[in-house]
Amino acid sequence: MPFAQDFKPQALNDTNLFKPIKIGNCELKHRAVFPPLTRMRASHPGNVPNKDWAVEYYNQRSQYPGTMLITEGAFISAQAGGYDNAPGIWSDEQVAEWKKIFAKIHENKSFVWVQLWNLGRQSYADTLARDGLRYDSASDNVYMDEESKERADKSKNPQHGITKDEIKQYIKEYVHAAKNSLAAGADGVEIHSANGYLLNQFLDPKSNHRTDEYGGSIENRSRFTLEVVDALVEAIGADKVGIRFSPYGTFGNLSGGAEPLIVAQYAHVIGELEKRARAGSRLAYLHLVEPRVTNPFLTEGAGEYDDGTNDFAYSIWKGPIVRAGNLALHPEVARELVEDDRTLLAYGRYWIANPDLVSRLEKGQPLNKYNRDTFYAMTAEGYLDYPTYDEAVKLGWDKQ
Repeated sequence: MPFAQDFKPQALNDTNLFKPIKIGNCELKHRAVFPPLTRMRASHPGNVPNKDWAVEYYNQRSQYPGTMLITEGAFISAQAGGYDNAPGIWSDEQVAEWKKIFAKIHENKSFVWVQLWNLGRQSYADTLARDGLRYDSASDNVYMDEESKERADKSKNPQHGITKDEIKQYIKEYVHAAKNSLAAGADGVEIHSANGYLLNQFLDPKSNHRTDEYGGSIENRSRFTLEVVDALVEAIGADKVGIRFSPYGTFGNLSGGAEPLIVAQYAHVIGELEKRARAGSRLAYLHLVEPRVTNPFLTEGAGEYDDGTNDFAYSIWKGPIVRAGNLALHPEVARELVEDDRTLLAYGRYWIANPDLVSRLEKGQPLNKYNRDTFYAMTAEGYLDYPTYDEAVKLGWDKQ
């Protein structure tokens, strides 16, 4: 597979992207972040990271010392899951495999944070029913789409707005998963409150139709996310916790920019995080998906939301901010974004295809194309076989 032809590489070694920054207790050598990327190679049953391939996958992508990697989303419990081949972080068997991965990353003098994942209505009702589990969301029967409703009807597992006791149970599971992450050797955890998953379903009025203290107002819709934050800060410390939001995201049939109060929603929850920071509990970082990517399943440039920006967050939050969204093919945008001294940039799909991406960004080298067909395939192909730049040149890719 040849190099990507649709952009002109730029060396970014003279930008803040290659200026060290401290995130939590991690002294990063640069600001290119490996973001959470679902790869669907875990074993079933058990949701255990792939014992044959996962260590090498993360090894390849942590070779540049001082890199921050965030793992693919890891389910906090079986009830939070429902994808057979995505990993979890709730069981001893899962923790044992993650330990090997984290040890390899640390051996490379890089750092790793675990993304804590809870699907909510983005799960599969029939898969959950098979395992005797609920099909959860913020509200009863507010289905994501017709297919989700059909699966729920056929499996007699209707969408269930979780009770207050179930919210408390999930918070306990977040804490358990965070403690397991650190026990496995992780440097911290990232709360996944983006991309249409459970916490995001509570934040968004399109999916949250509750009338109790977890719904109705901006403050109430923020409550579950903030309770998870507070529980994790108490359990493992603020400097070991980050959080991800996607204010303009529409994936999972959420509002995005169509909701006039969407910026107000996120300004509130980010403001609450800043209030906690000023009281002595500053999270390690805020991770924002740019309006450049409203749906992660669309190709680069598709589905961009042009009428909004995440710049509002800088007026509120005074800690580090990771920005993610179609940056690899736009070094001119990356160059501009990192002019702000608190900014880090996450590179996703092109880090899959370029295990040595950091070096390529530094030197302005061409990028390998990715093969979308292997993103979620249970194969080593598309997982372990992408070449470094030097290897690609030996294969003659620079001549194609």
